[in-house]
This record gives sequence, structure tokens and C-alpha cells, in this order.
Amino acid sequence: MLIKEITDYIESIAPLSLQESYDNAGFITGNKEAELKAVLITLDTIEEVVEEAVQKGANLIISHHPIIFKALKSITGKNYIERTIIKAIKHDIAIYAVHTNLDNIHNGVNSILCKKLNLKNCKILKPLKNELRKLVTFVPAVHAEKLRTALFEAGAGNIGNYDKCSFNTSGEGTFKAGELANPFVGEINKIHTENEIRIETVYPKYSENQIISALLKAHPYEEVAYDLYTLENYFDKTGAGIIGEIEEPANAVQFIKNLKEILQTRVIKHTKFPDKKIIKVALCGGSGSFLLQDAIKQKADIFISSDFKYHEYFDADGKIIIADAGHYETEQFTKELIFDVLIKKFNNFACFLSEINTNPINYI
Repeated sequence: MLIKEITDYIESIAPLSLQESYDNAGFITGNKEAELKAVLITLDTIEEVVEEAVQKGANLIISHHPIIFKALKSITGKNYIERTIIKAIKHDIAIYAVHTNLDNIHNGVNSILCKKLNLKNCKILKPLKNELRKLVTFVPAVHAEKLRTALFEAGAGNIGNYDKCSFNTSGEGTFKAGELANPFVGEINKIHTENEIRIETVYPKYSENQIISALLKAHPYEEVAYDLYTLENYFDKTGAGIIGEIEEPANAVQFIKNLKEILQTRVIKHTKFPDKKIIKVALCGGSGSFLLQDAIKQKADIFISSDFKYHEYFDADGKIIIADAGHYETEQFTKELIFDVLIKKFNNFACFLSEINTNPINYI
């Protein structure tokens, strides 16, 4: 098995096109064509993690956070980033990051935190816009079912909890094949009328290449007519944060105590507790202060995230509880998520969870 087989599968679940503009998800170092020995999964790639990979015989490290965010003008070992890269290259270890693209899918980083909190009725807190496309194509009626099936298998036709969605109308298509054509139906230099079906279906933008490939492969015509439209609809399967509900209304103090136990942390910074119980919970693993107003608009009782600045706590304004539980703490289960995804798909290679606590923050 090649390294790229693992990373290609990860990208089929969390496409790189879903990463934020500032991000650097994907390959950081290494040869994707190399034979895979073993995988080590970590939240952060630091020198100790690379050494752990060496000791475990892993030649691929999959991390959540990219070790490189900004361009490097030299690699001389003058800081931990350069030392980590040098060590990885020296030992032929590939480093691959799956960061905000994993944050921005409905069953990604935030979903596993929801599971730990036993939230129900979960949905994306801030769905992405302009991530949906519509395909319109025309096919002979007798081939419509085969083409629809091919498009659905390629990833088209999913709307919320429904799949294989399409709209179909009958009509007549006309064309005249030229001298150099090789028509599937009709004759050269004669106008032909064919009973056709107009098929309309939607798909996520990141699946466009495979959708068009499936269309061209399954369509019987030599020249395939199709239209692509960008939709302004929100795509509820991609976006930032999640909001859900707990099973039973909870006292704020007890909820925070339970949260501390789940996250195995001694400290959670928070705003003032209002005189009401918690029902709706919004969350975003890692730095999520940019979602505070979205959580308030959706009437969440508490927003769990991290990295809030001092003045941002005032923005709660008595409308919501801000629970700053720590960056590492709210993303620590990402390792489990990646591990489970890989083990369910592949069972012919060694996969390890890093035993290194990479949290750079300590408490006293």
C-alpha cells in the first residue's frame, strides 16, 4: 500500500478545498508514492512525535495541526518547526495535516466532541454558502436510469437526509451530425429528433471532477450537453461549529463540572452563569470565538470553544455562557476520529495513536 492511498481516502472525506484560506492542510513533507509502513496519528507534529514515529516504525504522521503555516525562508534548525522538519526528512517520514477541512465537515472534529457530550439534534452552527452546484444534462430516455445511477454513485443527489435526489422532465432534443461526427443516434447531415430526459441534480462543489467524469463516462452521446450552476443555498453538511441539545436541562455549574471531567482538564474559563438551565449547546473545537454571534442568534445557552481574548468575553452580554475550555482540550479527540476512520476502511497496516501530550500550555 502506498502512502497516497491513505491520504487520498482522507481527502475523499475531508476535501482540501474545504480548508480555510489561511490553512496549510495536506502534505507537509515526504513522498506520497512511497510504500506505507505504519501510521502515527497526532494532534501536533513536534520533534518528540517524530521520534515516536521512528521508534514505532511509522513513515507517515497524520496530524491535525500543520507544522508549517507560513513560508520558510531557510531550514537550519533554528526553531522547533525547522528541527521537526529536518528530523522527519532525515528519517524519510511523511507528514500530512488534516486541519480546517476536517473542522468543516459535519462528521469531523466537532462531531466527536458532540458525541462525548451526548448531544442530540446536532447541526452545523454556521453552514458554508456557495458550496453546492447543480448539474443539468440531457440524455435519451432509455438511458436516463443508467445515467442517474452513475451520477448518484459519484456523489450527486444528496439533500439533507435524502439521497438519489433529482428532477426529471421529458422533451425533444434536436441535432444534426456533421461529416466528422460519430453519432450514437441519427444520421450524418440529417436533422434528428430524440425523446430525451432533462436530469437536474445537486452535488457539493468539491465533488465536481468526479461528477463530470461519471457523466461523460456513462452518457451515450459523443458530445454531451450539460450545464453547471452555482447555488447560493447553504450546505448543511459543511461549515463551522455545531449546535445541539443535551438530554435533560442541566444546572450550569454541574454542566461545567461534567465538561471538565470529559475533557480531563482542571480549568475552564467562563463568563457569568445566568439564572437558567442549559439546554442548547454550541461548540467549536479549537479557536472558535468568531462563531459567538452565530451561537447567540441560534439561542444557544452555552458556547464551548477556546482562545477567547479578554474583551470578547464581554460580548456574551448576559445572553450566553462562554466556556473557554482550551484549544488542545477541545480538539484532543481528533486523534480518535482519524484513527477510527482509517481502521474502518483499512485493516492491512499498523496504525498508532501518539502517546505524546503535545499541549504546550500547563497549569499550576
